[in-house]
Amino acid sequence: MAGTSSYVHFHDIPDVVLAIIFSLVVDTRTRNVMSLVCLKWHLLERSTRKSLTLRGNIRDLFLLPTCFRAVTHLDLSLLSPWGHPLLDSSSNPLLLAQLLRHAFPSVVSLVVYIRNPSTLHLLAPQWPNLRHVKLIRWHQRLPTEPLGSDFTALFEYSGMLSSLDVSLFHFWTEDLLPAIKAYPLIAASLSHLNILKHSSAEGFKSHELLAITASCPNLRKLLATCIFDHRFIGFVGDQTLLALASNCPCLSLLHLVDATSLSNIRPDPNDEGYTSEDASISHTTLGDVFAGLPLLEELVLDVCYNVRDTWPALELLNSRCPRLKALKLGQFHGIYRGINARLDGIALCQGLESLSIKNSADLTDKALEAISLGCPRLSKFEVLGCKKITGKGMWELTHALRKTLVHVKISFCKNFNAVSSLQAMEPIRDRIERLHIDCVWNTLDNSENQTRSSSSQELSESYNLQARKRDMIKEEKRLKKKSKSHFHDVGDDNLFSSRTWSKLHHLSLWIGVGELLTPLSLAGLNDCPALEEIEIKIEGDSRNKQRPCMDSVGLRSLACYPRLSRMLLDCSGVIGYALTAPPGQADLSLWERFFLNGIEILNLKELNYWPAQDMDLNQRSLFLPAAALLAQCGSLRKLFIHGTTNEHFMMFLLRIPTLRDVQVREDYYPAPENDTITEMRVESCRRFEDALNNSNRHIPD
Repeated sequence: MAGTSSYVHFHDIPDVVLAIIFSLVVDTRTRNVMSLVCLKWHLLERSTRKSLTLRGNIRDLFLLPTCFRAVTHLDLSLLSPWGHPLLDSSSNPLLLAQLLRHAFPSVVSLVVYIRNPSTLHLLAPQWPNLRHVKLIRWHQRLPTEPLGSDFTALFEYSGMLSSLDVSLFHFWTEDLLPAIKAYPLIAASLSHLNILKHSSAEGFKSHELLAITASCPNLRKLLATCIFDHRFIGFVGDQTLLALASNCPCLSLLHLVDATSLSNIRPDPNDEGYTSEDASISHTTLGDVFAGLPLLEELVLDVCYNVRDTWPALELLNSRCPRLKALKLGQFHGIYRGINARLDGIALCQGLESLSIKNSADLTDKALEAISLGCPRLSKFEVLGCKKITGKGMWELTHALRKTLVHVKISFCKNFNAVSSLQAMEPIRDRIERLHIDCVWNTLDNSENQTRSSSSQELSESYNLQARKRDMIKEEKRLKKKSKSHFHDVGDDNLFSSRTWSKLHHLSLWIGVGELLTPLSLAGLNDCPALEEIEIKIEGDSRNKQRPCMDSVGLRSLACYPRLSRMLLDCSGVIGYALTAPPGQADLSLWERFFLNGIEILNLKELNYWPAQDMDLNQRSLFLPAAALLAQCGSLRKLFIHGTTNEHFMMFLLRIPTLRDVQVREDYYPAPENDTITEMRVESCRRFEDALNNSNRHIPD
């Protein structure tokens, strides 16, 4: 009507609808800003927040707010001092546990660091309705504790438990079974069990795995570390897989990973891809296992030992497991026969949306083409350690899947360097959202139909520093020339003319120690307007390297990405000398300077940093050059150091004006038990946090 005002205020929306709108916002900083608009928004934000991660020192728990009473997921694993018993610092730990219950009465999902069972004995009774629990511990299990004591404390008070995640919890494989058998009702109610042991290289034996699954017949999700090597007692073979499928027929997610697979050791590029031993798994048994698990939606079998001629079993996946959406195979050979023009093997899994193939020795370009035709719904594709595929085959796959494929990982593949990997992504350059490549800059000798240019001479350890600098400059010039050409001739010349990666928001890189990131932009990744997060993994033995010939690994070159705000810089795979190095070599402090130099010019908001390690001393520590360089990052808000450092090095970080959240975590096994010289001491942590949170310290926002 003409006389009726059409103006409607936001507050005219019913509160029920507003609550639904607020509940859809998941970003923490956005919710915090929303709560500052007005009192009504503040109350709505607090009443609709379902997940909360507590930070700060455990001694300040008495200051807990009581306005987050709707929180159902609570993460206590990041309270400082990290790694110490959660409640033991108080003279009245029971009171602290009760304060937590009073502040968060609706918790049904809990994440907590458990140094000893006493923490669970205090916390578990506070929330009797717990359904999902994740335990974390990187320190060694106390040998004096009886078997299963950590889990007994949880099962005793959590009668409604349905999900247990101990993938980051160090325990003995003998610990879990006694607790499960002692509480059969809890075991029968479990629907999700994650026992992938990232904290150690010890896997579950076959009889342990079968006893656990027999006690938990209603499992829908099972993730476990196993032993597939038939030379060991308790290896997982045909009979174990058949029995497991019989024990838990309702599984929708099954991850079975060999313990050696979690070490992430880079394979030898010159071997054929076959291991010296075969796994005791036949394709006939695999077919029977698939038939026994008709509800499977996600399957991971990372065996690490040869499983040959698997195409007949994989053909059954489409018919026996019609709901299967995600598949990862490790050390599976013969997944595609390629006889005549008929699709077979893995190419018949038409419903797959995610496929990862690891260390398949006979995977060829023809198999990639068949996968692209037979699996048209793929949105995620990974190949790792496959020696026979080339850039041409990968280009054909991305071209065929250009309407759906948004996540690609190419790693440890012999015929791929950084340039060929990026060129293979040409068909989906404007669609891809997540990408992983290896920063290998040498020219490959292959028969692909790609533009060739002069190759730079391979670096040799015997060269002097000036010669090595010249070689790197030549390599950059070669990449710049090569980046101007196209990888493949197609009829429509303007189909891939754009050099912009318009939707790429996550980039993951592997680089060998001593190599550079500088050629990355020259290789074709110079225009990524949406890139927000980058993950860099540096690996290698620096003890076999001469001093770095350049001043930086090349973090400065990342300044061309305008929206880059989060970085994960993982140098934990770099091995070196924490103390004085032999003549002519560099200790880890100099290598840290090389890795971090140039980071100060990046506009980073969040940084996760894993320092390099000295394996002989079991030390992964932040040194003076790294602390000084990090202190120059003027935009950092969050800094997580996954190692140790000295207290006075930490005080350098107070120079960062925007820094709000800092933590030092020894999250590597075994974490140092009695660390008396580093920031991990309780008093050192307290002094730094007091200085960080000092009211006189002005924070711009």
